[in-house]
Amino acid sequence: MVTIMQACDSVRLARIEKLYREALPAQERKPFRLILDKRAEGDVEIQSIEGESGQFYGLAITVLYQDMVLLDYFAIQPEQRGNGIGSQAFALLRGKYAGKRFFLEIERTGVEAENALFRQKRKAFYLRNGMQESFLFVRLFGVEMEVLVDGCSICFEEYKRLYTDTFGETRMGKQIHRL
Repeated sequence: MVTIMQACDSVRLARIEKLYREALPAQERKPFRLILDKRAEGDVEIQSIEGESGQFYGLAITVLYQDMVLLDYFAIQPEQRGNGIGSQAFALLRGKYAGKRFFLEIERTGVEAENALFRQKRKAFYLRNGMQESFLFVRLFGVEMEVLVDGCSICFEEYKRLYTDTFGETRMGKQIHRL
């Protein structure tokens, strides 16, 4: 059984930050200090994915904006992958944000890339777990991404506003482009 806990203590935050740095590509990571600051402002939730006995399985970082929730980062410990923990945690997240427009980004598939197979597997995971293609493609900090949605729609202008209103026009405005 998997649970999702708000990461409010230093032990959970340290585990999350370590996995964040190890599991996520450097070009896609925001400064962790920025994530902590936005959590303090109420714009971001940092969540620990744990087992019944408190063992750390992974992280989920969401951005909350109006009626939208962006699953900004989701990662499971490497040794825990492939045994259903990711699917269980993802189902809990979808349930937690039911009634909101829940969406996420993945590195674009269908393009030549060194990690093309990994990208396809990631997309297959999300589609298997209820997400749908939105056919919204963006370039975020130079990385081509595609947006997957949970039974909702989102246009580019809303997507960009989430970022610019949350993280600042100066920081984000020139970093987001529609493909």
